[in-house]
Amino acid sequence: MNGIITSYRRGRGTQKGNQMIVMPENAAKAKELIGKKVIFKTKTKEITGKVTALHGSKGAVRVLFEKGMPGQSLLTKVSIE
Repeated sequence: MNGIITSYRRGRGTQKGNQMIVMPENAAKAKELIGKKVIFKTKTKEITGKVTALHGSKGAVRVLFEKGMPGQSLLTKVSIE
């Protein structure tokens, strides 16, 4: 299944560099994705993460990546396995 990175996980005055909000293709099955592996691919490397929780009521999920994500990752596709 694929998803799109929509935003960093953030508050009013803070931003978490390694936590992202991802909207999966099938938002109805978001609860089943908790614990799954997420892969963000660039031309040279892969950054892996893990779905940790639901985010909001529209089917978005929170993903904890192993290291900070670049700003170019916003609105790009990731694969959820």
